[in-house]
Amino acid sequence: MKRIGIIGVGLLGSAVATRLLKGKFEVKGYDARPDQMKGLQAEGLMVARNIAEVSADADAVFTILPSLDSVETTILGTGGLIEMAPSNCTLIQMSTISPDLTRRLATAAAAKGLGFLDAPMSGTSAMVERGDCTIFVAGELAGADACQPIFDAIARRTHYVGDVGMASLAKLATNLLVGLNTAALAEALVLGAKGGLAPAVLVDIFKDSAAASKMVDVRGPLMASHYFDAQMKIDLFLKDFKLM
Repeated sequence: MKRIGIIGVGLLGSAVATRLLKGKFEVKGYDARPDQMKGLQAEGLMVARNIAEVSADADAVFTILPSLDSVETTILGTGGLIEMAPSNCTLIQMSTISPDLTRRLATAAAAKGLGFLDAPMSGTSAMVERGDCTIFVAGELAGADACQPIFDAIARRTHYVGDVGMASLAKLATNLLVGLNTAALAEALVLGAKGGLAPAVLVDIFKDSAAASKMVDVRGPLMASHYFDAQMKIDLFLKDFKLM
């Protein structure tokens, strides 16, 4: 399990690629926007021109894509991974999609003799790049065990949760809590600010109280400093909520 393909080298895919390259894996990437991969070439990323190239000779191929349609087309479509991946390859589906689609993809992979793991992760691209993320894994236990060194190179912890579809469900439940925590944090800071409490003071209080959470640690300082640059595309998060 040393030759890894990644389809979808955006913010999250780039972070995964960086971790794998640091872990001394051979990494080949493919993205519909090839310019996104230029910065990683200096780190050793090999750039593929299509799905056939990214999957050729790969031990495992990640799909890290923004929508259900893009995942389905990439795996099941004409010229997709089901057709192009070598028989000893494991498909590792990391996109946030529905459990139903995940199970359908796994069935199609099994029919072609391919391994398949349902393996979304929890963490921003910055968290992934520094290895501070968690991966949920579902599928055959033997396949998950075989891919554990890959996951260890990316994340600080892996949770095996059972049959295909369960990891996707775990990711949706996690994102639900992340979204609600983030919105509640913003409202709490506004409440304090309207009464005269400095947001930075409140963030420190939250961190050291029963209100502590990962979102307080990650988003709190950004909110307190009025750093409101986008952390995720809103249509992607709305997609997640529709799935929930």
